[in-house]
Amino acid sequence: MSKSNLKHLETIKENIDKSDTLSQDEKSDSMKRIEEWYAEDKAWDSLMAELSSFSPKVKTILADLGLI
Repeated sequence: MSKSNLKHLETIKENIDKSDTLSQDEKSDSMKRIEEWYAEDKAWDSLMAELSSFSPKVKTILADLGLI
């Protein structure tokens, strides 16, 4: 995850937590979904790194696709 995306994610989490208009259930559900998204994003980065390590040719294909 890029540093700018991580910063945006932290800002979103902070503002959800501070919200007076969201119920505790809404806050909890939102945080859970953010954490799930973060875990999926990290898994994607790990997969791309692992695939890239197999061969420079694979890395080139992933780069051409805009995935790395």
